[in-house]
Amino acid sequence: MTAIDRWLLPEGIEEVLPPDAWRLEALRQQLLALYRSWGYDLIVPPLIEYLDSLLTGTGHDLDLQTFKLTDQLSGRLMGLRADITPQAARIDAHQLKQEPPTRLCYIGPVLHTRPEGFAGSRCPLQVGAELFGYAGVDGDVEILALMLETLRVTGIADVHLDLGHVGIYRGLVQQAGLAPEPEAALFDALQRKARPEIDALLGELDLPAPVGRALARLAVLHGDQQVLEQARTVLDGAGAEVQAALDNLSAIAEDARRRLPGVPLYFDLAELRGYGYQTGAVFAAYLPGHGQEIARGGRYDEIGKVFGRARPATGFSTDLLTLMRLGRGTREAPAGGIFAPAEADPALQQTIAELRAAGERVVCALPGQTGGGHELGCDRMLAQADGRWSVQALK
Repeated sequence: MTAIDRWLLPEGIEEVLPPDAWRLEALRQQLLALYRSWGYDLIVPPLIEYLDSLLTGTGHDLDLQTFKLTDQLSGRLMGLRADITPQAARIDAHQLKQEPPTRLCYIGPVLHTRPEGFAGSRCPLQVGAELFGYAGVDGDVEILALMLETLRVTGIADVHLDLGHVGIYRGLVQQAGLAPEPEAALFDALQRKARPEIDALLGELDLPAPVGRALARLAVLHGDQQVLEQARTVLDGAGAEVQAALDNLSAIAEDARRRLPGVPLYFDLAELRGYGYQTGAVFAAYLPGHGQEIARGGRYDEIGKVFGRARPATGFSTDLLTLMRLGRGTREAPAGGIFAPAEADPALQQTIAELRAAGERVVCALPGQTGGGHELGCDRMLAQADGRWSVQALK
């Protein structure tokens, strides 16, 4: 490795430099204030945990995204978290143990083995909120509304929502009695909406006609409100679980339209992201011209069961770095500053202390340093006149 190579970061790993780091911190504080105003309590889970705790109930995808290492003290496998949501579920189930609905929020780094999702980073700064202990539609819509308010606070407008429900596909698969291998192939083809592959796979299986038709049509059931009306016809012969999932999705959409007027709603009944652990409605926020979703979430009931306490749960997450880069409303760090000379005068030091206490940025010169106030980002200076120190324009 050459001297130059030593300064390179791994692919997908990034750092935040001035002034963006100050913008990022200002945005973090704005969002925490927002979540607090909605009654969400802040948690700060550890960056590393035992692997079986991190991956409990989360499915195969999160396992692939998790860096693993051996704990030198216990000999057990540990993981660097790739998602804070399972940690929030553990805290709700095992640490807090509250009976009323629990609202939790978090902001912290996660690490992925491969680039994925928001901006293709392997080290997102995940921000999100989780609502535990309430199974009704109102809980899903509250999380949807808070996700959109998160985007609004960062200055992101013109968002549209994609809604789906994993219970529709899960119910059809159970009704069809698919073995793991053909189900995995069908799942992959549905995610890509590869209709010829879907038709070919279903043609090889001996399925009841209503179930086969419903599975074949899932890939085309995406669009505006009319999709739900079409789904009523297409899924008419499906079982009770599928009908209940469709009813739930329709109720969420109706409530969301009342609470979020003006936000375009789209539907995709083949959207199965997070299928390994999501149990109900799933949703994502998109910006026109931006290919990846900028926030996502959904319902994941019963994930706390392995921690000793099964509870309904719904939540959302996004990447704070992505919000900062896409948002137009993020407060900038205060520009400029006051340059102070390198003198030990007690009156000067008192003036500097008073200015800093008032919120001013004061940069003190160091004896013999290179560069002056302009190079250090200052637009004013402290100068002495008539025995008093005062702030003046930097010449």
